[in-house]
Amino acid sequence: MDPHPRQEPTPAPQTSAPSTPGYGGYSGYGYGYGNEYGSTVAQRNFQTYLLTLRERIWYIVVVFLAVFLSVLVWTLAKQKTYESSARVQIFRHEAVVMKVQNVMDDTVSSAEDLNTQVKILESDAILSKVAEHLSGSTRERLLAPYRDKNGGVPGVLGVLRGHRRIVPQRQSLMVDVVFQHPTPEVAALIANAIVDEYIAYTVNIRVEDSLKAVEELKARADTQRAKVGQIAIDLQNYRQANNLVSLDQRKDITTEKLKSMSAHLTETANIMADAGVRLKQVQERRQNKQDLTELSFIASQPLIVQLIGQVAAQKIGIAQLRDHYRERHPTMIQAMNSLAQTEQELARAVDAAAAAVEVEYQTASRNNEEARQALAAQEEASLKLDRYGVEYDNRERDYEVNVKLLEDILARMGETSMSGTIESQSARVVDRAAPPGAPTSPNIPLNVGLGFVGGLFLGVACAFFLAFIDDRVKSVFDIENVVGLPLLGVVPHMKGDDAQEKSTVVVNDSDRLVGEAFRSLYAGLRLKEESKAAKCILVTSTLPGEGKSFVVTNLALAYAAHGERTIIVDCDLRRPSVHRTLGLENKHGVIDCVAGKITVGQAVVHTKFAGLDALPSGGRAHNPTQALNDPKFEQLIAELRTRYDHIFLDTPPLAAVSDALMLLPLSDGCIFTLCFNKVRRKAAQFCAQKILDTNVSCFGAVLNNLNLNVSGYYYSQYYDKSYKDYYITPSKDEA
Repeated sequence: MDPHPRQEPTPAPQTSAPSTPGYGGYSGYGYGYGNEYGSTVAQRNFQTYLLTLRERIWYIVVVFLAVFLSVLVWTLAKQKTYESSARVQIFRHEAVVMKVQNVMDDTVSSAEDLNTQVKILESDAILSKVAEHLSGSTRERLLAPYRDKNGGVPGVLGVLRGHRRIVPQRQSLMVDVVFQHPTPEVAALIANAIVDEYIAYTVNIRVEDSLKAVEELKARADTQRAKVGQIAIDLQNYRQANNLVSLDQRKDITTEKLKSMSAHLTETANIMADAGVRLKQVQERRQNKQDLTELSFIASQPLIVQLIGQVAAQKIGIAQLRDHYRERHPTMIQAMNSLAQTEQELARAVDAAAAAVEVEYQTASRNNEEARQALAAQEEASLKLDRYGVEYDNRERDYEVNVKLLEDILARMGETSMSGTIESQSARVVDRAAPPGAPTSPNIPLNVGLGFVGGLFLGVACAFFLAFIDDRVKSVFDIENVVGLPLLGVVPHMKGDDAQEKSTVVVNDSDRLVGEAFRSLYAGLRLKEESKAAKCILVTSTLPGEGKSFVVTNLALAYAAHGERTIIVDCDLRRPSVHRTLGLENKHGVIDCVAGKITVGQAVVHTKFAGLDALPSGGRAHNPTQALNDPKFEQLIAELRTRYDHIFLDTPPLAAVSDALMLLPLSDGCIFTLCFNKVRRKAAQFCAQKILDTNVSCFGAVLNNLNLNVSGYYYSQYYDKSYKDYYITPSKDEA
């Protein structure tokens, strides 16, 4: 049997990582402090984003200054431009000199009409006229500011098009013509020229259209006059050839006959329709095997009425006889036979009435067809009579239409000829352009304001972008909501390069802040029953260089300082460091004990600190995994449990090797060390999840090497300025 049985730690409920989407990017920074000791979970709020900006304030300042100064320099270096505008009023209707219709309707009655006039103002046709009328000196002044370095001259039309704006005024028929130019006089001159050319253009277009329309109307009038004469000759010849003098009297007689026959046809059609309805009712009754006597026009026939009465009387008599005789009695049989004979006569009478209905319908149908044929014959005769009249009326109507058309053409030609000689304007200049007194571009206040706002916005955006791509662990939110471990404590950055001084800061008080941080960590572990009862505590990290050994030695010294027998076991057989931090030799240790060369008592080294011993690694192992899996190592830990109150195992980082995972079953719990602003969230989360997947409790995470310059951003609850008096070593007088 094993003389030192392994002491299994009491399984603790596993701490699971909260579900936090998107841990690879910027997850936000929380000010809240949450852990498994009863606090709330870290949350992001408005203050979180302010902290993000405070941390990266210099990025914001640099980007802001770069943008602001660039805009300022560009604004001051830009050539000044003057803007002059002329205002023109577009008439809804042109001035009425004569009440005649224009060739083209230029009435402005809708937004589309106004927009059409604006497009005319914007057209190259107006600019081309302006360019044609520019004198040599004015042209030179217009193009001078736009010559290139080699003396190249730009096109006049291009300059006019690029610096002219047409601005319609809302809810009015006013339009501003704006032109920009470095010379104020040129800007006003060109704006006025564009307005003048627009008004002249509309007048010229109207006159040209009127003259062109007069020429076209004259040609049409000559053609129409010849056509009217020819139609009059053809009409007279047709009347003489067909003797159409008494045509109207004959047409009246024929019309009266057509009216009479049409009325007769309507009457026969109504009779046939009524007969058809009765026939259809009879057929539907027979098809559905229903009683035809229910139809009024059959039941009203005298014979049928008489037979129906006899049947009813006989049925009553039979009903009375049934009270005295049986069915086979001669009297009953005679009564039944009489009833049957009467019913047969009734059926024959009904059939005869139905047949009469059908004969009635056929007779009405023949009468209707004869009336229709007679009407068709009379219509044919009327058509023959009207044929000549129709042709004559068409010819006469054609003559009248062409005469009227000729008169309209002649009248319109006269109106157009007179209106084309009258010059009327469809617009007028309200305000002529004047040379401006101050430049409109660059707008220094606006540009400076935009540069200020734009620089500030881009600076803030840059800060948030850098925060978005920064996925290193630095806040409580990162540790608790992303990594998934409660935060046990925060250890600030300690200045200096002396490893021994740093590893014993708890007892030498070279840095009161750091020493107090480990005492707080010790107190936190003592508060909870699970960590308080733990004898063997494993300490690991994600990456090398996160201060794992630094945390182990100082935490062990904190336990030893409170009178507890404590030992540090250097389980990092690949890169041992405990002996260096405590100033010990590393000749013998864990490797020799596992190999059976020495006993535990021979391997343990007593440090100069009361209550603290150390078990170095004894060098570097060729096969660390085999040594840590050896049963003798398990016996080693079991023996140490009998000798010491607390055992601290310094293990390699989890991201590099899996040695710590093999040692977890031998411990009662573990502490995960994280270096501030060094390890990435995804890597830390992955390693922490490995620990959480085991049955060994993880007491939480210790954030090491916190930069005090940014501690207020993330951990003001630990290192607020109001606490500084508690960390300053008192002078002798104060003591």
